[in-house]
Amino acid sequence: MTTLEGMVRGLVAASGARRAAVVAGQMGGPRAVLVEPDAVFHAASTMKVAVLVELYRRAWAGVVSLDAPVVVRTEFRSLADGSAFRLDRADDSETGLYERVGEPVPVRDLARLMIVRSSNVATNLLIDQMGAAAVDRTVRDLGVTGVRVLRGVEDGPAFAAGLNNAVTAAGLASLLERIADGSAAPTAACEAMVEILAAQAFNEGIPAGLPPGTRVAHKTGSIASLYHDAGVVYPAGGRPYVLAVLTEGLNEATAAPALVAAIAREVHGTLGAGSVARNGAGPDWH
Repeated sequence: MTTLEGMVRGLVAASGARRAAVVAGQMGGPRAVLVEPDAVFHAASTMKVAVLVELYRRAWAGVVSLDAPVVVRTEFRSLADGSAFRLDRADDSETGLYERVGEPVPVRDLARLMIVRSSNVATNLLIDQMGAAAVDRTVRDLGVTGVRVLRGVEDGPAFAAGLNNAVTAAGLASLLERIADGSAAPTAACEAMVEILAAQAFNEGIPAGLPPGTRVAHKTGSIASLYHDAGVVYPAGGRPYVLAVLTEGLNEATAAPALVAAIAREVHGTLGAGSVARNGAGPDWH
């Protein structure tokens, strides 16, 4: 009998992707799919999930107010050498904040724009408030390996120096599970984060392979020939499950999302009904 993991590997092989990693499994159970789970990829915008976790942990601890205003700007300092770099609206999927430079915007609005519209401006403003090192430390404190946050986005000098945010499929799946099961922060904070992730505006990946109306709390990320999507799927009548797909070497606007959607369709056919598919890997959730 063909296993779920075997079907996923077949989809990856047929796609022509240079590299791909897939992790899937029901919440609280063993992984049903482990395809290169610890392979390291450039994080692209998936690292914004870690920023959200740090922010909401601080908010519920009373360290920061979600209603606090932050003045919008598009110029930031590089992690590499402290030099100034400026974000370009042409490279950003959310452009409204570029029209609001110099204006105060509440932290909660920045958080939502960072995830729902994947705003680079919102991300860098929040990282400047908290520090990338603090975000990275919180991920470690949660016991999540495979998610590294070293800097904000579009930091050209840092990119040239090889200082890049990185993720693995196992790491993203683990981080998202901790949000969904309420262990990443206080319960109310985790519920708020799930609500934001479920409002994601870019749904050409995982959601496109699922039955219409299926709730998915997820985050995409793409840059050059990279396209990733990772989230928690809430099937009607079934147990929630995590799915993380990272790809490299496919067109990030067409072939890569199509591969992710095809993988999501196969995974949902098994996990969406509430069954636990096993591949002999045991209960290792990485």
